[in-house]
Amino acid sequence: MIASLASFISMAVASRELSLAMPIAQILVLRSIVGLGVVLILARHLLPELRQLRDIKLHAARNLVHFSAQYCWTLGVALMPLAEVFALEFTMPIWVAIFAWAALGERIGRARILAIIASFAGVLIVLQPGTGIIDPAALIVLLAAAGYGASAVFVKRLTRHSSSAIIVVWMVLMQLPMGVALMAYQGGWVPVGWPDMPWVLLVGISALSAHYTMAQALRVMDASIAIPIDFLRVPLIAVVGWLLYDEKISTAVFIGAGLIFAANFLAMRSEARSRRKSAALAEAGADAAAGAVMAAKGSARHRTDHEVD
Repeated sequence: MIASLASFISMAVASRELSLAMPIAQILVLRSIVGLGVVLILARHLLPELRQLRDIKLHAARNLVHFSAQYCWTLGVALMPLAEVFALEFTMPIWVAIFAWAALGERIGRARILAIIASFAGVLIVLQPGTGIIDPAALIVLLAAAGYGASAVFVKRLTRHSSSAIIVVWMVLMQLPMGVALMAYQGGWVPVGWPDMPWVLLVGISALSAHYTMAQALRVMDASIAIPIDFLRVPLIAVVGWLLYDEKISTAVFIGAGLIFAANFLAMRSEARSRRKSAALAEAGADAAAGAVMAAKGSARHRTDHEVD
């Protein structure tokens, strides 16, 4: 989780630094090029699975949505205080629930509905619409969070037949040409100087390591511990923004982000308890059924023995 925090913060800082010298589309292209190098080194054994082109249309749809979300997020990082970007990004669970309901037919329980309402209130606290005109960049970041939520629903569908590694490989292979096409449309390539190279490597490697380390952490620790640690991204990036870019640390951002986090965390805990309760009832029902079967077999055996006697 510490590595995941460091990766997300590094990716934001590197994106901010590169945005001073080049367009957003080129940053995404460079990030994909670095990712492609890592994939070619680590994923050669996945070639047979890649050749099958399983769920290729679904991969394409997922990566189009995810690429758009990445573009919006990187643009937000370039234009907004970093703490606000991270605070608004924590609305992603709202969008996951909404899109999972719409696309997969998953039920939205009372706890999740309350979390959506509370998260919306948290967004209003962060944006403070009554104090002036809402920054359009904030709406772009919310669009990025919605895109990430939709992408997560696509991934859930893809994991039925594809490994996590294959999903990542297709992400790199598909999003690289998407970035090249967008960059060509917007005006071409800006020369990359040697001072930019450390930021290029950092943004590419951290983009891969952020999600990989998060997934690894969730494999070995409970989500109720991992998610609060992940929330430390907001205060940490606020300190980084203050130290590097002299960004003001806003109390409203922390209050709104805290409300968004608390609402989604409590909803997650409630849903986890419901799943455990359902599993326990199902297990108890299975044990009762097994006991009934054994009793029936024992009764039948007793009748057979009696008839023999």
